[in-house]
Amino acid sequence: MSFSTPRVFPATRLRRNRASDFSRRLMRETQLTTDNLIYPVFVLEGEEQREQVPSMPGVDRLSVDLLVEQAAELVELGIPAVALFPVVAADRKDLSGSGAWDSDGLAQRAVRALKKAYPELGVITDVALDPFTTHGQDGIIDSDGYVLNDVTVEALVKQALSHAEAGADIVAPSDMMDGRVAAMREALEAGGHVNTRIMAYSAKYASGYYGPFRDAVGSAGNLGKGNKATYQMDPANSNEAIQEVMMDLAEGADMVMVKPGMPYLDIVHRVKTELQVPTFVYQVSGEYAMHMAAEQNGWLDGDTVVMESLMSMRRAGADGILTYFAVRAARLLREQKH
Repeated sequence: MSFSTPRVFPATRLRRNRASDFSRRLMRETQLTTDNLIYPVFVLEGEEQREQVPSMPGVDRLSVDLLVEQAAELVELGIPAVALFPVVAADRKDLSGSGAWDSDGLAQRAVRALKKAYPELGVITDVALDPFTTHGQDGIIDSDGYVLNDVTVEALVKQALSHAEAGADIVAPSDMMDGRVAAMREALEAGGHVNTRIMAYSAKYASGYYGPFRDAVGSAGNLGKGNKATYQMDPANSNEAIQEVMMDLAEGADMVMVKPGMPYLDIVHRVKTELQVPTFVYQVSGEYAMHMAAEQNGWLDGDTVVMESLMSMRRAGADGILTYFAVRAARLLREQKH
């Protein structure tokens, strides 16, 4: 990027365009709208079930019937899509995560209910085994606890197909196994799901910001003191993220994601500017929890920093943002408009 030689002050006063609201709006380089928001939701077994997530104030786990009720507001607000994350009971977990591809599983039933009630609402499903495994890893492990790549990919393909058959619009592999996008794309095409999109978690880092999410889906206790460093990305690496994204695109991903959000905006910017592809970012549970803790302690103005954080992701190049603040932000955007 190059800039012309700056004009001499006071002939040029950059504050002139900041002096009035109308001119600030006219000069605004980045826009945040409800179209940029995706709402992640946690779904529970049962009926009329609601559980608060202690580490995520304001976020609840909902049974399918209550999730469908909540979806009415999402549609009314104009939020384009939800991302589903099932909370799996302990007695439905096993070493291989076989419940992940149960055609009558919780995620599959939630997809069918949402698409029946609100066909216009996009439904994104998480493709990973960690909610379904007794060890909390995203794949199938060997006797040493190492996550096996190729056998895990076979399981993920079955999971993705079950989601597509239930009516999911987008399957989102978050596992970080090598080659899983190509395998899913081939299986989806063969199964007639040619318009089922793949949102690949292509640059998913081995981050400490995921703690509240693991509490929410009930995998934290299974994982224990283990970690996911053998398959999620090293936070020190940037060029590797570009390689990961390029591989997923070559294998058939329709869109790619960087996760977490604010600590990795440099990666978002690189992906968008260097590859110019549909780029998404996940403002993860730890980011949400930090904002909420600061707000509840009176240290920050919540509405202001929520919108600022989302704008920073748009400015970095994100086309869409998965955020637990989606409903709050959509309401604030509506208030600003009116």
